[in-house]
Amino acid sequence: MIKQNNMTISTTENPVMTSGYSQVNGMAMYYEIYGQGKPLVLIHGGGSTIQTTFGRVIPLFSKEHQLICVELQAHGRTSDRNTPISFEQDADDVAALLKNLHIHKADLFGFSNGANTALQMAIRHPELCHKIVAASPLLKKNGAFPQFWEFMKNGTFEQMPQQYKDAFLMVNPDSTKLMNMYEKCAERVINFKEFSDDQIKSIKLPVLLVNGDQDVATSEHIVAMSKLIPDCKLAIIPGGHGAYIGEITTLNPNFKENEFIVPLIEKFFEEEPKL
Repeated sequence: MIKQNNMTISTTENPVMTSGYSQVNGMAMYYEIYGQGKPLVLIHGGGSTIQTTFGRVIPLFSKEHQLICVELQAHGRTSDRNTPISFEQDADDVAALLKNLHIHKADLFGFSNGANTALQMAIRHPELCHKIVAASPLLKKNGAFPQFWEFMKNGTFEQMPQQYKDAFLMVNPDSTKLMNMYEKCAERVINFKEFSDDQIKSIKLPVLLVNGDQDVATSEHIVAMSKLIPDCKLAIIPGGHGAYIGEITTLNPNFKENEFIVPLIEKFFEEEPKL
Protein backbone atom coordinates (compact mmCIF):
# COMPACT_ATOMS: atom_id res chain seq x y z
CA MET A 1 0.00 0.00 0.00
CA ILE A 2 1.24 3.51 -0.89
CA LYS A 3 0.03 6.65 0.86
CA GLN A 4 -0.04 9.95 -1.05
CA ASN A 5 -1.66 13.12 0.32
CA ASN A 6 -3.63 11.08 2.87
CA MET A 7 -5.00 8.81 0.12
CA THR A 8 -4.33 5.07 0.09
CA ILE A 9 -3.47 3.66 -3.32
CA SER A 10 -3.35 -0.11 -3.78
CA THR A 11 -0.45 -1.71 -5.63
CA THR A 12 -0.92 -4.50 -8.17
CA GLU A 13 -0.67 -7.00 -5.29
CA ASN A 14 -3.71 -5.25 -3.77
CA PRO A 15 -5.58 -3.86 -6.78
CA VAL A 16 -7.94 -0.93 -6.38
CA MET A 17 -11.45 -2.13 -5.68
CA THR A 18 -14.85 -0.48 -5.77
CA SER A 19 -17.91 -2.23 -4.41
CA GLY A 20 -21.63 -1.75 -4.17
CA TYR A 21 -25.10 -3.26 -4.12
CA SER A 22 -27.52 -3.45 -7.02
CA GLN A 23 -31.24 -4.19 -6.84
CA VAL A 24 -31.56 -7.42 -8.79
CA ASN A 25 -34.77 -9.45 -9.11
CA GLY A 26 -36.03 -8.53 -5.66
CA MET A 27 -32.76 -8.67 -3.72
CA ALA A 28 -29.69 -6.51 -3.07
CA MET A 29 -26.76 -8.12 -4.91
CA TYR A 30 -23.24 -7.34 -3.73
CA TYR A 31 -20.47 -6.90 -6.27
CA GLU A 32 -16.84 -5.78 -6.44
CA ILE A 33 -15.04 -4.27 -9.43
CA TYR A 34 -11.27 -4.40 -9.94
CA GLY A 35 -8.99 -3.23 -12.73
CA GLN A 36 -9.63 -1.95 -16.22
CA GLY A 37 -9.99 -3.53 -19.63
CA LYS A 38 -12.30 -6.10 -21.14
CA PRO A 39 -14.98 -7.14 -18.62
CA LEU A 40 -14.58 -10.51 -16.91
CA VAL A 41 -17.23 -11.77 -14.48
CA LEU A 42 -16.07 -14.07 -11.66
CA ILE A 43 -18.77 -16.35 -10.17
CA HIS A 44 -17.89 -18.12 -6.91
CA GLY A 45 -18.67 -21.64 -5.76
CA GLY A 46 -21.40 -22.86 -3.43
CA GLY A 47 -21.22 -21.74 0.20
CA SER A 48 -18.49 -19.29 -0.70
CA THR A 49 -17.69 -15.61 -0.96
CA ILE A 50 -15.77 -13.75 -3.63
CA GLN A 51 -12.59 -14.07 -1.60
CA THR A 52 -12.79 -17.75 -0.66
CA THR A 53 -12.97 -18.76 -4.31
CA PHE A 54 -10.99 -16.07 -6.13
CA GLY A 55 -8.96 -14.13 -3.57
CA ARG A 56 -5.62 -15.52 -4.77
CA VAL A 57 -6.19 -14.86 -8.48
CA ILE A 58 -8.02 -11.50 -8.44
CA PRO A 59 -4.69 -9.58 -8.42
CA LEU A 60 -3.54 -11.58 -11.46
CA PHE A 61 -6.72 -11.23 -13.54
CA SER A 62 -7.14 -7.54 -12.67
CA LYS A 63 -3.93 -6.69 -14.55
CA GLU A 64 -5.68 -7.33 -17.87
CA HIS A 65 -9.41 -7.08 -17.14
CA GLN A 66 -12.15 -5.12 -15.52
CA LEU A 67 -13.26 -7.77 -13.03
CA ILE A 68 -16.87 -7.88 -11.92
CA CYS A 69 -16.99 -10.20 -8.91
CA VAL A 70 -20.42 -11.17 -7.59
CA GLU A 71 -21.91 -12.79 -4.53
CA LEU A 72 -24.99 -14.83 -5.36
CA GLN A 73 -28.35 -15.14 -3.60
CA ALA A 74 -28.01 -15.69 0.20
CA HIS A 75 -24.21 -15.79 -0.08
CA GLY A 76 -21.89 -13.37 1.70
CA ARG A 77 -23.19 -9.82 1.55
CA THR A 78 -26.01 -10.46 -0.94
CA SER A 79 -29.51 -10.59 0.52
CA ASP A 80 -31.97 -13.46 0.13
CA ARG A 81 -35.54 -13.84 -1.08
CA ASN A 82 -38.24 -16.35 -0.31
CA THR A 83 -37.23 -18.76 -3.09
CA PRO A 84 -34.84 -21.70 -3.36
CA ILE A 85 -31.49 -21.08 -5.03
CA SER A 86 -30.97 -22.47 -8.52
CA PHE A 87 -28.41 -22.22 -11.28
CA GLU A 88 -31.04 -20.74 -13.59
CA GLN A 89 -32.00 -18.01 -11.12
CA ASP A 90 -28.36 -17.25 -10.34
CA ALA A 91 -27.75 -16.78 -14.07
CA ASP A 92 -30.75 -14.46 -14.35
CA ASP A 93 -29.40 -12.47 -11.38
CA VAL A 94 -25.94 -12.10 -12.92
CA ALA A 95 -27.53 -11.04 -16.20
CA ALA A 96 -29.63 -8.40 -14.44
CA LEU A 97 -26.57 -7.09 -12.60
CA LEU A 98 -24.62 -6.70 -15.85
CA LYS A 99 -27.50 -4.75 -17.35
CA ASN A 100 -27.68 -2.53 -14.27
CA LEU A 101 -23.93 -1.88 -14.56
CA HIS A 102 -24.31 -1.13 -18.31
CA ILE A 103 -21.97 -3.97 -19.26
CA HIS A 104 -23.16 -5.13 -22.66
CA LYS A 105 -20.92 -8.19 -23.06
CA ALA A 106 -18.39 -9.95 -20.85
CA ASP A 107 -16.27 -13.05 -20.49
CA LEU A 108 -17.32 -15.30 -17.60
CA PHE A 109 -15.29 -17.48 -15.26
CA GLY A 110 -17.36 -19.62 -12.90
CA PHE A 111 -16.08 -22.14 -10.38
CA SER A 112 -17.96 -25.23 -9.14
CA ASN A 113 -21.61 -24.16 -8.68
CA GLY A 114 -20.53 -20.91 -10.29
CA ALA A 115 -19.42 -22.90 -13.34
CA ASN A 116 -22.93 -24.29 -13.67
CA THR A 117 -24.25 -20.74 -13.37
CA ALA A 118 -21.85 -19.54 -16.07
CA LEU A 119 -23.08 -22.29 -18.40
CA GLN A 120 -26.68 -21.29 -17.64
CA MET A 121 -25.68 -17.77 -18.65
CA ALA A 122 -24.52 -19.19 -21.98
CA ILE A 123 -27.88 -20.97 -22.37
CA ARG A 124 -30.22 -18.25 -21.09
CA HIS A 125 -28.37 -15.00 -21.81
CA PRO A 126 -25.86 -15.66 -24.63
CA GLU A 127 -26.15 -12.07 -25.87
CA LEU A 128 -24.37 -10.90 -22.70
CA CYS A 129 -21.52 -13.41 -22.94
CA HIS A 130 -18.36 -13.55 -25.00
CA LYS A 131 -16.47 -16.63 -23.74
CA ILE A 132 -17.11 -18.97 -20.81
CA VAL A 133 -14.66 -20.70 -18.50
CA ALA A 134 -16.51 -23.36 -16.50
CA ALA A 135 -14.15 -24.72 -13.86
CA SER A 136 -15.07 -27.89 -11.93
CA PRO A 137 -18.70 -28.06 -13.10
CA LEU A 138 -20.96 -31.00 -12.36
CA LEU A 139 -23.79 -31.23 -14.89
CA LYS A 140 -25.21 -34.72 -14.33
CA LYS A 141 -25.59 -36.93 -11.26
CA ASN A 142 -23.52 -39.72 -12.82
CA GLY A 143 -20.65 -37.24 -13.17
CA ALA A 144 -19.66 -37.79 -9.54
CA PHE A 145 -19.14 -40.98 -7.57
CA PRO A 146 -22.19 -42.27 -5.62
CA GLN A 147 -20.32 -41.63 -2.36
CA PHE A 148 -20.42 -37.88 -3.08
CA TRP A 149 -24.21 -37.82 -3.28
CA GLU A 150 -24.52 -40.00 -0.19
CA PHE A 151 -22.22 -37.68 1.74
CA MET A 152 -24.15 -34.59 0.66
CA LYS A 153 -27.51 -36.24 1.47
CA ASN A 154 -26.36 -36.99 5.02
CA GLY A 155 -24.26 -33.85 5.45
CA THR A 156 -24.55 -31.56 8.46
CA PHE A 157 -23.76 -27.93 9.14
CA GLU A 158 -20.87 -29.07 11.33
CA GLN A 159 -19.24 -30.62 8.25
CA MET A 160 -19.30 -27.35 6.31
CA PRO A 161 -15.69 -26.17 5.85
CA GLN A 162 -14.74 -23.83 8.67
CA GLN A 163 -13.08 -21.50 6.15
CA TYR A 164 -16.49 -20.89 4.55
CA LYS A 165 -18.16 -20.23 7.88
CA ASP A 166 -15.43 -17.81 8.94
CA ALA A 167 -15.47 -15.98 5.60
CA PHE A 168 -19.26 -15.58 5.65
CA LEU A 169 -19.33 -14.25 9.21
CA MET A 170 -16.47 -11.88 8.45
CA VAL A 171 -18.60 -10.05 5.87
CA ASN A 172 -22.06 -10.82 7.28
CA PRO A 173 -21.91 -11.44 11.05
CA ASP A 174 -25.37 -13.00 11.32
CA SER A 175 -25.26 -16.70 12.15
CA THR A 176 -28.91 -17.20 11.16
CA LYS A 177 -28.09 -16.02 7.63
CA LEU A 178 -25.11 -18.38 7.54
CA MET A 179 -27.37 -21.29 8.49
CA ASN A 180 -29.92 -20.17 5.90
CA MET A 181 -27.25 -20.18 3.19
CA TYR A 182 -26.07 -23.64 4.23
CA GLU A 183 -29.61 -25.03 4.15
CA LYS A 184 -30.35 -23.57 0.72
CA CYS A 185 -27.07 -24.86 -0.71
CA ALA A 186 -27.72 -28.32 0.77
CA GLU A 187 -31.25 -28.37 -0.66
CA ARG A 188 -29.93 -27.54 -4.14
CA VAL A 189 -27.49 -30.46 -4.02
CA ILE A 190 -29.99 -32.95 -2.56
CA ASN A 191 -32.51 -31.98 -5.26
CA PHE A 192 -29.84 -31.61 -7.93
CA LYS A 193 -31.27 -30.66 -11.31
CA GLU A 194 -29.26 -32.07 -14.18
CA PHE A 195 -28.44 -30.25 -17.40
CA SER A 196 -30.03 -32.05 -20.34
CA ASP A 197 -27.98 -33.02 -23.38
CA ASP A 198 -30.07 -30.65 -25.48
CA GLN A 199 -29.30 -27.75 -23.14
CA ILE A 200 -25.59 -28.46 -23.26
CA LYS A 201 -25.61 -28.87 -27.05
CA SER A 202 -27.41 -25.53 -27.39
CA ILE A 203 -24.38 -23.62 -26.06
CA LYS A 204 -22.90 -21.88 -29.09
CA LEU A 205 -20.32 -19.73 -27.29
CA PRO A 206 -16.65 -20.72 -26.94
CA VAL A 207 -16.25 -22.68 -23.70
CA LEU A 208 -13.22 -23.85 -21.75
CA LEU A 209 -13.98 -26.68 -19.32
CA VAL A 210 -11.44 -27.06 -16.51
CA ASN A 211 -11.31 -29.88 -13.96
CA GLY A 212 -8.87 -31.28 -11.44
CA ASP A 213 -7.91 -34.91 -11.88
CA GLN A 214 -8.97 -35.45 -8.23
CA ASP A 215 -12.07 -33.24 -8.47
CA VAL A 216 -15.71 -33.74 -7.46
CA ALA A 217 -16.65 -34.53 -11.05
CA THR A 218 -14.74 -37.31 -12.73
CA SER A 219 -12.45 -36.61 -15.65
CA GLU A 220 -14.64 -38.93 -17.72
CA HIS A 221 -17.66 -36.71 -17.02
CA ILE A 222 -15.86 -33.55 -18.07
CA VAL A 223 -14.59 -35.19 -21.26
CA ALA A 224 -18.12 -36.38 -22.10
CA MET A 225 -19.56 -32.90 -21.47
CA SER A 226 -16.86 -31.31 -23.64
CA LYS A 227 -17.98 -33.47 -26.56
CA LEU A 228 -21.54 -32.12 -26.29
CA ILE A 229 -20.57 -28.43 -26.46
CA PRO A 230 -19.98 -27.45 -30.10
CA ASP A 231 -17.06 -25.04 -29.47
CA CYS A 232 -15.27 -26.43 -26.43
CA LYS A 233 -11.72 -26.73 -25.16
CA LEU A 234 -10.76 -28.95 -22.23
CA ALA A 235 -8.09 -28.80 -19.54
CA ILE A 236 -7.60 -31.51 -16.90
CA ILE A 237 -5.26 -30.17 -14.20
CA PRO A 238 -3.45 -32.24 -11.56
CA GLY A 239 -5.02 -31.69 -8.14
CA GLY A 240 -8.30 -31.30 -6.32
CA HIS A 241 -11.38 -29.08 -6.39
CA GLY A 242 -10.10 -25.58 -7.16
CA ALA A 243 -6.46 -26.11 -6.24
CA TYR A 244 -5.59 -24.70 -9.66
CA ILE A 245 -6.87 -21.23 -8.58
CA GLY A 246 -6.00 -21.38 -4.89
CA GLU A 247 -9.57 -21.99 -3.70
CA ILE A 248 -9.36 -21.50 0.04
CA THR A 249 -10.09 -25.07 1.18
CA THR A 250 -7.26 -26.36 -1.03
CA LEU A 251 -4.74 -23.63 -0.30
CA ASN A 252 -1.18 -24.58 0.56
CA PRO A 253 0.28 -22.02 3.00
CA ASN A 254 3.41 -21.88 0.86
CA PHE A 255 1.55 -21.40 -2.41
CA LYS A 256 3.13 -19.63 -5.37
CA GLU A 257 1.22 -17.71 -8.02
CA ASN A 258 2.84 -19.73 -10.79
CA GLU A 259 0.93 -22.78 -9.52
CA PHE A 260 -2.33 -21.25 -10.75
CA ILE A 261 -3.76 -21.61 -14.26
CA VAL A 262 -4.35 -17.90 -14.90
CA PRO A 263 -2.06 -17.89 -18.01
CA LEU A 264 -3.97 -20.82 -19.50
CA ILE A 265 -7.28 -19.00 -18.99
CA GLU A 266 -5.89 -15.73 -20.35
CA LYS A 267 -4.71 -17.54 -23.47
CA PHE A 268 -8.23 -18.88 -24.01
CA PHE A 269 -9.73 -15.41 -23.67
CA GLU A 270 -7.21 -13.93 -26.11
CA GLU A 271 -7.66 -16.52 -28.87
CA GLU A 272 -9.59 -15.39 -31.90
CA PRO A 273 -12.97 -17.13 -32.15
CA LYS A 274 -13.62 -19.70 -34.86
CA LEU A 275 -15.18 -18.37 -38.05
